[in-house]
Amino acid sequence: MSNAITYSSYGGPDVLTLTEVDAPEPGPGQVRINVRAASVNPIDLKVRSGKMAGARPAQFPVRPGLDVAGVVDRAGEGATASVGDEVFGVALGGGYSEYALLQQPVPKPTEVSFETAAALVTVGETAHRGLHQLGVAAGETLLIHGGGGSVGTIAVQLAVARGIAVVATAGEHDLERLTALGATAVRYGEGWLERVKTAAPQGVDRIFDTSGAGVLADSVALTGDAARVITIADLTAAQHGVRFSTGGPTDHLEQALPELATLAAAGKLDLPIGASYPLAEAARAHADIEARRVRGKVILLP
Repeated sequence: MSNAITYSSYGGPDVLTLTEVDAPEPGPGQVRINVRAASVNPIDLKVRSGKMAGARPAQFPVRPGLDVAGVVDRAGEGATASVGDEVFGVALGGGYSEYALLQQPVPKPTEVSFETAAALVTVGETAHRGLHQLGVAAGETLLIHGGGGSVGTIAVQLAVARGIAVVATAGEHDLERLTALGATAVRYGEGWLERVKTAAPQGVDRIFDTSGAGVLADSVALTGDAARVITIADLTAAQHGVRFSTGGPTDHLEQALPELATLAAAGKLDLPIGASYPLAEAARAHADIEARRVRGKVILLP
């Protein structure tokens, strides 16, 4: 037996309950890990609240959580990791738990903490996938809307590491941090277009929108081609001829996580951790996120 967070109805953070459950057993190709850190993602809150019920109806009881890092304690036949290995990846059947299953375990470098590894998974896959689908190449200039968010922060660092010139829009409190990461940071909001033109007089080749802040029309005009703009956050994308990047949480993991792990181990990838909570306080973690009392990634520690 082990402890896990579950819920049996849609609702607020208070539906999250610490429950005793059977520890999962790994099947062929799978490993079971003793979870050392689990990341809380916005999708967890949306599913729990019922906002996703139309697209993703829940099968109660739900064991939430996708992104985990930990130590392998059992390995199924044909698994790519062994007992004792430190790994991270997407949990099968819920990651807010003392034990979780992984189908695609990725080795965690010793230089990377369990908290950072867990925090990287979904946002890292999303950033990596967006840049891949956008087709941005070394020597080009990339504008990232929402550079201060978790996906934007990773996209900035991936792009800089690949020799891409980056301009990133963000709030005033994130400008200095993004500049330190190698981007030309400009304040978002009214007047952003003129500020970007001033920051990048040579022009912008491609645009990655992680903000969903109604910037697509001006972004298409700035590049002159809707095919050079991609969004992960603006549901009006089709109206502007812009691609909306979608994918399951494991779609791009095989390519994304090893590169992210290597950069993090070399000290070239930074993702702010806003707060860490004991597993039993998952409800407080969700409440603090919804009340905007915490910035950065939120981690649960089983």
